[in-house]
Amino acid sequence: MTTRVALVTGAAQGIGQAIALRLAKDGLDVAVDDIASKATELDLLVKQIQALGRRAIALTEDVSQEHGVKRMVEQTVAGLGSLDVMVANAGLGPRKIVTIAEADLSDWDELLAVNLRGVVMCYKYAAQQMIKQGTGGRIIGASSICGLKGYAGLGDYCMSKAAVRSLTQSSALELKEHNIQVNAYAPGLINTAMARDDLRDKELGGPTSSLKRILRMPDAKAGDANDVASLVSYLASPEAHFITGKFDILS
Repeated sequence: MTTRVALVTGAAQGIGQAIALRLAKDGLDVAVDDIASKATELDLLVKQIQALGRRAIALTEDVSQEHGVKRMVEQTVAGLGSLDVMVANAGLGPRKIVTIAEADLSDWDELLAVNLRGVVMCYKYAAQQMIKQGTGGRIIGASSICGLKGYAGLGDYCMSKAAVRSLTQSSALELKEHNIQVNAYAPGLINTAMARDDLRDKELGGPTSSLKRILRMPDAKAGDANDVASLVSYLASPEAHFITGKFDILS
């Protein structure tokens, strides 16, 4: 049986790192991508994956750039032989809590370039490669509970994640004839480095009271990156062949 190959973006830390390691434990070879400043972290991750007996390569392409995403897919296939699972995980968290009247559109452009444009291009080029291979595949995107409804002060982030939800549903319908399943995971607050210090409760590892109030979250510890990795593991598995177009909430 041919070993399947996964590509995970935003893999240098947090959820992406946990997903890459989990897929390696599941028996997949893994290409890991993040921005160039994370090259050291990626190299360490590659060594961890190789220690699990899997092949791995590190890529430093910017998912907000179309030529970078195209090259990322090409390098994965050249280095590992195929692309069977795309995990479009790279994303930016909420930058600020501001109302639409206070919005700085340069902040919106920066966030949407990664959270939406990046996911669109990952879906596009993964789909092209999987169609070319003719053996089906899995495309999995990063949404959020903020993609289910809007929250005051988080308009840019909510919009980006709602768009991923809709894109996932549309792509699932378009690609089902090619046996490509497309799904999205939608975490609540997860305790990772991306949760900036001013949005975290350092004692509990969860959101500050202001963010809890916005999200109407109970006063409880945030989730763990491995919780998300477990869901992605299932969505990428042969057992999930009948699941597509789903928006799976972890909260």
